[in-house]
Amino acid sequence: MRNDRENIIVAKTFDFALEIIDFSEVFFNMNRFSLANQIFKTGTSIGANVREAQNAESKSDFIHKMKIAAKEADETEYWLLLCQKSERLNSPPEKLISDLKEIILILSKIISSSKTRLG
Repeated sequence: MRNDRENIIVAKTFDFALEIIDFSEVFFNMNRFSLANQIFKTGTSIGANVREAQNAESKSDFIHKMKIAAKEADETEYWLLLCQKSERLNSPPEKLISDLKEIILILSKIISSSKTRLG
């Protein structure tokens, strides 16, 4: 079921993962390894799951993998908001949060429209 043509969600989640790598590095340098690992893992997992969905075995499998990506995006949002609201942590760049919100909206639309087509 793989479709090798470029699509927006694959590109956006890949670029987001690169931004997450940079942001989590700040916490690694501060010796806040647990937080750095959480942000790194959830933030890069979004794109990994979207990429995996490109190789889905069926439409149902595609939807399932996109739902996992959406869950990872939601968890990433939690960690970024925690950083943003804490007085002891570095606040994420606003672009990181706005990019994530856009990804969440796109994933939601993909899941919704895929479910509709599934019947």
